[in-house]
Amino acid sequence: MNKREGEGSSRKNVDSAQEQDVSASPSSSVIAAFRVFQQELDTKHDKYERLVKISRDVTIESKRTIFLLHRVTNVPDAEDVLNEADVKLDGVRQKIGHIAEELRGEDIFQFHRAFTAGIQEYVEAVSFLHYIRHRSLISLEEINARLVFMRTEKADPKGSAEALPPGAQVLTFQVTPSDYLLGVADLTGELMRMCISSVGNGDIDTPFQLSQFLRQIHDGFSYIGNTGPYEVSKKLHTLRQSLGKVEDACYTLRVRGSEIPKHMLADVFSSRTTLIDPEEGVV
Repeated sequence: MNKREGEGSSRKNVDSAQEQDVSASPSSSVIAAFRVFQQELDTKHDKYERLVKISRDVTIESKRTIFLLHRVTNVPDAEDVLNEADVKLDGVRQKIGHIAEELRGEDIFQFHRAFTAGIQEYVEAVSFLHYIRHRSLISLEEINARLVFMRTEKADPKGSAEALPPGAQVLTFQVTPSDYLLGVADLTGELMRMCISSVGNGDIDTPFQLSQFLRQIHDGFSYIGNTGPYEVSKKLHTLRQSLGKVEDACYTLRVRGSEIPKHMLADVFSSRTTLIDPEEGVV
């Protein structure tokens, strides 16, 4: 009995020693492979979270720029507001430069969902500013042309300032066509609000300009139809609502504009808009 017990305990010791060698041995190809996978996934997730935070900052600053631009209908000198909006958008572009740094050498579509909301909001803000100044729609090429960033490597303490340009690196960020289309679709809602503000201030020319511009955008989205991204077809309904409200404002101004005092035009238009779409209302 003692001999058998001794043999059994020795076998257990050998088996446990082999298990420890397999688990602790760095030569195990399976364990080494999964450790590499773990590091890659951790690095990717950390980068994804950083991009989400940057995108959130881009969204916030872009919204503030849009709110600022709505003041152009209420101030005597709109150029001061537009210049202030330019400064804010320059800050937004610097944040987008941080996104370009994070995406250096990476596949942009692996992280696209992390920053797409911020880019769409930026497109909406920059296209709104461009329309107020030029009464036209900014192109995708014009947006991407301003998203070129110069980054320099860390300066050598022994070197001079003249040695920095050779170490400079150019980073570019390309807005995807889908983000551009979604940003333009959101722009129509801001133009509808601009129409309401213009009517309230007695401006009867801007609503007709906006109506024609929104029809052109609607026609362009109609050509895309169901062939574009899924999100574009969803926002087409909102675009049509905005166009309908602006056209209703133009109808009211054309038919009853001479009968209603200027200070009451906004109230009449708001009440008609509420009857058309009581759920959404007027912002």
